[in-house]
Amino acid sequence: MGIPLSNRPAQVIDLETMRQRLLARRRLIRLAPELDGLEMVYRLASSPDTLYGMPLLAWGLREDGEVVGMVPWMEALTPCHRLDDPEHGSFVGYRDPETEELFDQAPEHKVFELEHAAAYFDYEETEQVTLIQQIPETQGTHALCMDEGDAPWQLKQVFGWRLYSDGAVEALLADERLVESTPILPGDTCLYPGHSRHRVVYFFQRQIANRIRREDPATLEALALMVMPEANKPSRG
Repeated sequence: MGIPLSNRPAQVIDLETMRQRLLARRRLIRLAPELDGLEMVYRLASSPDTLYGMPLLAWGLREDGEVVGMVPWMEALTPCHRLDDPEHGSFVGYRDPETEELFDQAPEHKVFELEHAAAYFDYEETEQVTLIQQIPETQGTHALCMDEGDAPWQLKQVFGWRLYSDGAVEALLADERLVESTPILPGDTCLYPGHSRHRVVYFFQRQIANRIRREDPATLEALALMVMPEANKPSRG
């Protein structure tokens, strides 16, 4: 026996619209620099019994109210919980190196800071994407920039980060030809968002950037495998 059909008209669910709404609620609306040395903890599939630590750059408040730790990872300033790659790293939690406490939620003082700041700086929404916030870079992060064609790659220091009204975060890099004074600070006219000029931007911690500058063979080999996988694939006969 079949199930009786309802007389009510069927509702058509637009899955793409629902997906966009969910993504919008996950967009970042405020950043707070991490200045007390808290870390992200992750593990690699190659050594599952070993935990690795990486300093957090910032905390981000999303539109849905969740606060997430942020690290420069691969091509973006990335929420830690999105790291789920066995080869490059899977997120485990946050760590206070002073107490060695491991936890999986943002600390309350950062949640309060972000919520109050977002309430104070309550920007009116506009159709055009606008700059919401700018924070300094505090860890010596560098960006490997690659352009179209055969242009050589460039290794550039990151000087700050910009948060836009659509939730996007861009690294600030310097155009050396426009530097008028040093040290370079966020707000200087020589700075530009990385993806506005470069096709690909990969982020590295300071110690890795220094190895690249010294042309350490092992580091350059790993770099080639990571950022240029297509060039390293064997050709088909």
